[in-house]
Amino acid sequence: MTREIPARIAAFTAANKIRYGYVNDDGIVDLTDELGAAYPTLQDAVVDGKLADLVAAGQGRKADFSFDEITYEIPMAKPEKIICVGVNFPDRNAEYKDGQAAPANMSLFIRFPRSFVGHDVPLTRPPESEQLDYEGEVVIVIGKGGRRIPQETALDHIAALTLCNEGTLRDWVRHAKFNVTQGKNFDGSGSIGPWLVPFTDPEQLADIRLTTKVNGEIRQEDRTSRMMFSFSRIINYISTFTTLVPGDVIICGTPTGAGARFDPPIWLKPGDVVEVEVEGIGCLSNGVVDEA
Repeated sequence: MTREIPARIAAFTAANKIRYGYVNDDGIVDLTDELGAAYPTLQDAVVDGKLADLVAAGQGRKADFSFDEITYEIPMAKPEKIICVGVNFPDRNAEYKDGQAAPANMSLFIRFPRSFVGHDVPLTRPPESEQLDYEGEVVIVIGKGGRRIPQETALDHIAALTLCNEGTLRDWVRHAKFNVTQGKNFDGSGSIGPWLVPFTDPEQLADIRLTTKVNGEIRQEDRTSRMMFSFSRIINYISTFTTLVPGDVIICGTPTGAGARFDPPIWLKPGDVVEVEVEGIGCLSNGVVDEA
């Protein structure tokens, strides 16, 4: 059964200004002028632990901007860290066909904010490669920092949830001997959004369905209950070696079914539309264009 979205707070551009506000069925209630002295950006509100205040300020009010009047931005514009988890579903591990069991510890890599665009903004295919691929993922945003966070209390450190299409240039993740940084960080190759859903209950993450569609066709489908590394384990493990701070973004792994795994591979091309949808969070949709 699809879960109802409890509340949605988005970062967006309207009237030539980056803003944030409460999303309702008709558009967005702009909270920027009202709360901007205390929280200049949505990220500031997350860092200060005030997402609930934004929800309370926006509920029951008429939208200031229709969806046609805004451009979505990524919710966390300048996080200290964006950390991505690789190979976090059982079928993804099997895709490698290396005969190895699921690893004891997770694979991690870093992405830069500039490599992402917001909801409804096209992904960019660069001239250096046609191998632009999709990866639908759940994203957690840290609200309470810490080091060596125990698994038992790890979920208490989550402020909000959102979605990611962790777009990848496949041949560029093989440009060096052992790293994937290049292929994961082309400008505008991935997306995050559409909004933040405040995290209030562990059931929001316990067993939710994740799908990725390309031009309406389901390519990826799995449930978070099947993740090899749970959300609490991810927070625990990452905080072992680095201090997590409010506003940090953790992208938690994609199911099997990316374009690289087809024979022959099916790469994204201009005109395609990718939709990443997760129960209780929403749907992140992006077209594809060639870099101008």
